[in-house]
Amino acid sequence: MTPLRGAVVGCGFFAQFHLDAWRRIDGVQIVAACDPDLERARAAATRAYRTWDEMLAVESLDFVDIVTRPDTHLAFVEMAAAAKLPIICQKPMAPSLADARRMTAIAAQANVPLMIHENWRWQPWYRLLRERIAAGDIGQPVTYRFRIRRRDGHGHAPYSAQPYFREMPRLLIYETLVHPLDTARFLFGELHAVTALTRRLNPVIAGEDFAQLLTLHHSGLGGIVDGNRFLDLAASSPPLGDAEVEGDAGILSVNAAGDLLRNGKLLWRNTVHHGYRGDSVRATQQHFVDCLRRGAPFETSAHDYLNTFAAVEAAYESAATGKTLAIPTLEDTPQIILGA
Repeated sequence: MTPLRGAVVGCGFFAQFHLDAWRRIDGVQIVAACDPDLERARAAATRAYRTWDEMLAVESLDFVDIVTRPDTHLAFVEMAAAAKLPIICQKPMAPSLADARRMTAIAAQANVPLMIHENWRWQPWYRLLRERIAAGDIGQPVTYRFRIRRRDGHGHAPYSAQPYFREMPRLLIYETLVHPLDTARFLFGELHAVTALTRRLNPVIAGEDFAQLLTLHHSGLGGIVDGNRFLDLAASSPPLGDAEVEGDAGILSVNAAGDLLRNGKLLWRNTVHHGYRGDSVRATQQHFVDCLRRGAPFETSAHDYLNTFAAVEAAYESAATGKTLAIPTLEDTPQIILGA
């Protein structure tokens, strides 16, 4: 098997999880890295570059992994599509739904695969949870709840690992609760509507750091996504909180340790401690590689992920207006005309 030659674009905080995962995937070589901070790029790969143009002038690549901030994603997707390079791109997908749709259209027009790196649904407890729901462990699902918690949003210098969070006008839903929204789509199908309440509790930041979302799926199933970053549910919580699905014949829950339980009794104990949150970054990137080799569709293709992004946008509009907002499906979204 000929190794796939990849490059990482952006070598900041979260890129380190990507790089660790790439090193443990067979048949992949990260041969280059690009970052304005050349020392960070050198720490990521043997061949390091400050700019995309410098890298592409030298390297022969099979894919690129974009791990930069969301406001740069459109430009990098445009350049990768022009170079006919398959793309895996970190979430948040873009600053706006319009930019996300444009990224999707650019990649589609260039016939370039574009996958959004949404790793939450690849956490092993959620993969197993879906299997157990499908197997009928709790009968027909009635409702669900995700509770997202992490104690890094308090004090005068919150979010020390990613301090730029402090300046973001949209924060908790955009950066964090997007994960359970996408996982809810993975577990229960497309979202139909959302009602959102948001608050800013820490005055030193620009965006919201508390949110409660009521969700409704096309199937009629409803749920709750409840998040803040002011406390920990456990000393170390791989799921960043916990989750519960109630059915007419029982309850499945994921506890703060990542264990799966049915009616309070252990079904599966989480022993996955290497990598990011159940090694979900590695699983996400393995899926990208497997689909590239087979020519198969990605679970979180850009086109599919627009549905998750639309749910985030609807949540913010709901919070601003105090109304329940319908979430447009792909069929409701007008096609973009490039160059218009």
